[in-house]
Amino acid sequence: MDEAALPSREGMDYDVVIVGAGPAGLSAAIRLRQLGEESGREISVVVVEKGSEVGAHILSGAVIDPVGLDRLVPDWREDPDPPLKTPVSEDRFYLLGPAGGVRLPNFLMPPLMNNHGAYVGSLGTVCRWLAARAEALGVEIYPGFAASEVLFDGNGAVAGVATGDMGVGRDGEPTGNFTRGMELRGKYTLFAEGARGSLSKQLIARFALAKGREPQKFGIGLKELWQVAPEQHRPGLVQHSFGWPLDSKTGGGSFLYHMEDRQVMVGFVVHLNYANPYLSPFEEFQRFKTHPLVRPTLEGGKRLAYGARAITEGGFQSVPKLAFPGGALIGCAAGFVNVPRIKGSHNAVLSGMLAAQAAADALAEGRAHDELAAYETGWRGSAIGRDLARVRNVKPLWSRFGTYAGIALGGLDMWAQTLLGVSPFGTLGHGKPDYATLKPAAASKKIDYPRPDGVVSFDRLSSVFLSNTNHEEDQPVHLKVADMGLQKASEHDVYAGPSARYCPAGVYEWVEKDGDEVFVINAQNCVHCKTCDIKDPNQNITWVAPEGGGGPNYPNM
Repeated sequence: MDEAALPSREGMDYDVVIVGAGPAGLSAAIRLRQLGEESGREISVVVVEKGSEVGAHILSGAVIDPVGLDRLVPDWREDPDPPLKTPVSEDRFYLLGPAGGVRLPNFLMPPLMNNHGAYVGSLGTVCRWLAARAEALGVEIYPGFAASEVLFDGNGAVAGVATGDMGVGRDGEPTGNFTRGMELRGKYTLFAEGARGSLSKQLIARFALAKGREPQKFGIGLKELWQVAPEQHRPGLVQHSFGWPLDSKTGGGSFLYHMEDRQVMVGFVVHLNYANPYLSPFEEFQRFKTHPLVRPTLEGGKRLAYGARAITEGGFQSVPKLAFPGGALIGCAAGFVNVPRIKGSHNAVLSGMLAAQAAADALAEGRAHDELAAYETGWRGSAIGRDLARVRNVKPLWSRFGTYAGIALGGLDMWAQTLLGVSPFGTLGHGKPDYATLKPAAASKKIDYPRPDGVVSFDRLSSVFLSNTNHEEDQPVHLKVADMGLQKASEHDVYAGPSARYCPAGVYEWVEKDGDEVFVINAQNCVHCKTCDIKDPNQNITWVAPEGGGGPNYPNM
C-alpha cells in the first residue's frame, strides 16, 4: 500500500493521550480529570483501546489489593454495584506432587504474602467500572481502535499516536471498506499497553530506555473461569500452589480463586525462561487441573471462559526508564508486577496516578512534549518502589536455584527485609533474556502429554472458542516473521518448532507440504498473549496490533 497515495489522516488534539484502557490507563485518565477539577483547569484526555470494548482484552488472576482503588476512588465500596464484591476469606499455599500436596503453614509466609484485605474479582469488571467513572468525569474513550503508530514532532519527541487504518486487505491494499486511521495528538502521551505492548517495545528501543537495567523477564499466564457445583464453592478462598506438574528446574505456579456466583478462577503461570523446547504451557495447565487437590473443585462444573496473557516478571531491577520526551510508560508496560504476590493491578493504578500528577503539573507550567522527570525520579520512593524492592530477589533466586531451594531462599530474603530492612543478597541480576534460554531439541527430553478428558482438561481449539476470539479474515497477518529461512533453519531444525507448543491458541503449526516443512500462521486464533514475541529463540517473530476490535472478547476475566 502506497502511503503517499492515501488521504491524509484527520486529527484531534488533547492535553493527554492514553493508549490502553486497562487499570493503569483508566486510572491516569480519572486522576487527570480529578486534578483538573481541583485546580479549576480543564485537562482534555482521550483513551484509545484496541479491544472491542473496555475489558475485552483484560485478563488477570485476580486477587486485587485495593490500595490503588482506595486512593483513586475512596468511596468505591459505597457504589450500589461495586466492582469488587468478594473479600478474601482464607489463604492456602500448597507444594504439589503427582498424587497429593503438602499445605504450607501460613505463619511461614512473609507478611507481604498475606491477602487479608484483598478481594477476589475480575479485573475486566473493575476496568469497565473505572471506564464509567472516567466517562462521567469527561474522559473520551474509544474502544475498537488500535494505536498502531507513534507520532513524533520535529524534535523527535512523542506527539501522540495514530490509530490503524481499517479495511486493509490481506494483500495490504485498501478494500471497499477502507477507512483511514485518526491522529490523536497530545502534549503528553501515556502508554498503558500491558506486558510487551508493541508501541512500548518500539519506544524502549528508540529511546534506549532499558539501558543499564536488567533484561525484562516474562511468564505466560493461562486462565479459565468455571461455574462450579454449589458444594464445591468457597467464596473468598484463595489457593496458591507450586511444584507438579512442572519439574524443579522450571519456574511457575498455579491458583484457584473462588469469587461470587459460584465462579472459580483457575490459572497456571509458566516462567518463560524455561529450557526444554518440548514444554507446552497449555498442556501443563491441563495436567494441573487433573490433580487430586484441583479436580474435585471443577468436576460437575462448567467451563465458561479461557484466555492467556504474558506477564512481566523482571520486577524492580528490570523496570526501564519510564519517561521520555513527550510521554511515559505506566502499568504493566513499565513492568510493575509483584511476582511472588502474583499482583500488579494495584501498582498499575498507582503508576497511572503518579504519571497523571506529573503530567498535570507540567501542563500547569505551560510545558509540552518534554520529559516527565518527576514521574521517573519519584516511582522508586513511592508505594510502587517499596512494594517491588522487597521482592526483587525472588525471581532471580528461583531461576538460579530451582523451585524448591529458590522459593526457600526467596522467602528468607523477604523475611530478612521485613525484620531487618536489608537483603542478604543485595540486588541480584536475572541473567539471560527469556528468548535465549531454550536448549536445542537434541539436548532435551520430549514430554508425553496425556489426551484431554473433556471433563477438566481440554484441547486448544475448544479453549480458544471460549475466548470469543475473532479477527477479520481479510486483513494483513499481524504476526510478522522477519526471515522465513531462519525460522526453518533454527526454530524448526534446531529447536523442533517450540512455537507450536508455547502458543496457547494454536496459532503456529509446522505442516508438511510437497516434502518440506512449512510454517503456518493461523492468525485468526491469536489471543494477543504476546508469548511468540518474547520466546522465539531468534526474536524473529514480531507481534503488531491487528485491526481494532480484533482478538479475544473476554466477559469478566
